[in-house]
Amino acid sequence: MFSKEKIKEIVTISLIADSYSLGAHWVYDEEQLKNLDIDWEKLNAPQAMWHKGKSAGDFTHIGDQAYWLYQFLQDKETFYPLEYLTFWKEKMSDYEGYIDGATRETLENIDNGKLSGSNSDDFSVIGRMFSLLLVSKTEEDFLKNVKKFIKLSHDNEKVIEVALFFAKLLLHVKDSKNIEMSMRTLSEHFSEYVKQSVKEGIDSKDKDSFTTIRNFGPACGIDEGFRGIIHLLVKYPDDLKELLMQNAKAGGDSSSRSMIASSILTAIKTQESLPKDWYKINL
Repeated sequence: MFSKEKIKEIVTISLIADSYSLGAHWVYDEEQLKNLDIDWEKLNAPQAMWHKGKSAGDFTHIGDQAYWLYQFLQDKETFYPLEYLTFWKEKMSDYEGYIDGATRETLENIDNGKLSGSNSDDFSVIGRMFSLLLVSKTEEDFLKNVKKFIKLSHDNEKVIEVALFFAKLLLHVKDSKNIEMSMRTLSEHFSEYVKQSVKEGIDSKDKDSFTTIRNFGPACGIDEGFRGIIHLLVKYPDDLKELLMQNAKAGGDSSSRSMIASSILTAIKTQESLPKDWYKINL
């Protein structure tokens, strides 16, 4: 497993990735994306209406929730889902950021006495899960905690399976140092859906990222985002900054794609290519 300092680095880089993505996050129109008033070398204020009140250097709502999980786990040795759910609900009670559909439905379920997550296929929750390494002594612990965490707000079998795939990939690349080989090997132990999605993502590695992500689908659904993340990982395995820039330029749910991809790359090695002024968070 990882040291506490390495886990801190993985989470920090994922939050930087989210903050960098804020500028073009949830911009979908291709012409608008190509003409945004953005300096891609810097952190930018959001261009989409959904992030009202956010400024350059802030997190999206996805990053905010990822940060909350890291905070919650600081003094814990075990992940207790119901305890976290109480903490999360309290955070959401006065939250002024965007409330996505999965969050809204889960909160409604809690208010109606149902301790069950939504059936949303939104994959953003996967980008928030890596702090669970803090309370996972073994691979088995981590996978169990990931499943518990995902189900709290996304009780969707496809999202759970893809989350477990990325959880296993994070641990596998730590030793193998080879992303493509690790993805091919691991996918053989998953469903046909995962195997085919991984294959399509890997097969796209020599194609233009903007076009590829747009063709796979830039939105929040797992069917769209999964292959886009695979593409980014195999196309930019040694250049996180370029991965983040090309991903952000494709718009849509750039934050979720970037948080997952950057965590995988950081598991392999310390990331030193990002500009120092992108580091607005100090965990």
